[in-house]
Amino acid sequence: MDALNEYTLLGGFLVVGLVIGVAPILVPHLIAPRGVREKTLDTYECGVDTIGSAWIRFSISYYLFALIFVAFEVDILYLFPVALVYGSDAFVWRDLIEVAIFLLILSMALLHAWRKGIFRWD
Repeated sequence: MDALNEYTLLGGFLVVGLVIGVAPILVPHLIAPRGVREKTLDTYECGVDTIGSAWIRFSISYYLFALIFVAFEVDILYLFPVALVYGSDAFVWRDLIEVAIFLLILSMALLHAWRKGIFRWD
């Protein structure tokens, strides 16, 4: 009887998981309005009505700035585990030098972007 209770519990978890996975997809489909109205086809930009075309060209600096931001965020994620285990073994100086080289490479990338004028907004 014990194995039957375990399988019943597993089946219950599977059913609950299936309901939790399908409900967010199914419920909006059932209650959403079906008609396409004028407001549906409008361009929405932070609640402000657009004037003219919404298709404008952005400067490449915007995209490069965003890429640099993402790269530095990912690099910070690499530094957290290093900070947690730093000093836990006998290679403290080697670890410090490796982190310093990593930060030097990041700093060189930041300096290169600065010299290219990516942080200057026109």
